[in-house]
Amino acid sequence: MSRPYHRAEINKAFERVKALLHLEALQRGSGTAFFIDSYTGGELRGGERYDYDHIFPSEMIHTRYRDKLTDVEIAEIVNIPENIAVTLRSINQSKGKKDPESWIQNISTDTSIIKIDLAMRAIEKAKLAIEKKAHLTLKSNF
Repeated sequence: MSRPYHRAEINKAFERVKALLHLEALQRGSGTAFFIDSYTGGELRGGERYDYDHIFPSEMIHTRYRDKLTDVEIAEIVNIPENIAVTLRSINQSKGKKDPESWIQNISTDTSIIKIDLAMRAIEKAKLAIEKKAHLTLKSNF
């Protein structure tokens, strides 16, 4: 039987990664957090409504690897920097826990501020990094 999805380890790792990303953003912004939105390419500054987003949702990754990896190992894969996007809160909420590849295919290019090519590059980069990290983790377990 597969073990159920729990976020405890994922959340611990996510908090560590967000803190590091925030420190880097403070340095880039000379004391004010500064990011480039992973999906729109727009500038985001401290105090604005932005979120850190798992490009591939944690539950999706957990489901894929729960029979092969520990919760700690899954948390490390979920929270690799390539799988963390910084984006407007409204975009993060609309994306939710959807598969990012399906989500981006259903974006209306006429009405969305999302730059499809930019978002697709972020999704592909996250996918490759997740697969590489998972492969290395699985390999080290044997």
